[in-house]
Amino acid sequence: MSLRNKTIIFSILLLLAILLLQHRIAQADFMSQIPTVSIPTVTGTPPGATAIVTMEQDQINVRSGPSTDYPKVGVLIAGQEIPALGRSIGGDWIQIAYPGVAGGVAWVYSPLVTLVGSLPVVEPPPTPTPRTTPTVDPTLAAQFIVDIPPTRLPTFTPPGPLAIPTFPPETLPGAAGRVPFGLVIVGLGVIGFFGLLISFLRGR
Repeated sequence: MSLRNKTIIFSILLLLAILLLQHRIAQADFMSQIPTVSIPTVTGTPPGATAIVTMEQDQINVRSGPSTDYPKVGVLIAGQEIPALGRSIGGDWIQIAYPGVAGGVAWVYSPLVTLVGSLPVVEPPPTPTPRTTPTVDPTLAAQFIVDIPPTRLPTFTPPGPLAIPTFPPETLPGAAGRVPFGLVIVGLGVIGFFGLLISFLRGR
């Protein structure tokens, strides 16, 4: 057998030995990781009740208590699911988990949601104090009232009847016994015409 063949056989045997050693090491590591004590079985916690907003409403109000007397703290949209925690004594209101508000709980009107699961009866929060209407101190308000005296409107007096003066026709003094000036001009014209006619006839 030549030296070359011996080298090839030796290399193959060495490679097989390395692979077998790695397999033994990996098997030993796997066996060392197997626990020797019993492993407790993990079981899922059954899900609680859920309230689903009905599709008949675009959105519903979320209040801080089971009544419209409580302030509105948010809204839920149609089809939204949220964990339900309890119900009011009459069952008209459902308590839900609502993060972001005081205590992390709020209430919705039960006819507007579909309840999946059963709920216990829970105590409602204290009734909110009624909102007070701010009042104004009459004594303080009287200091800012300014009396404006009424302004007397000017009276209108209609004018009296308008008197249109009439004047008699103008007549020149002494005009009653005088000959009209136009008639004098016509007479002079006639006299001149006859004088011209006589002169013409004489020349012939």
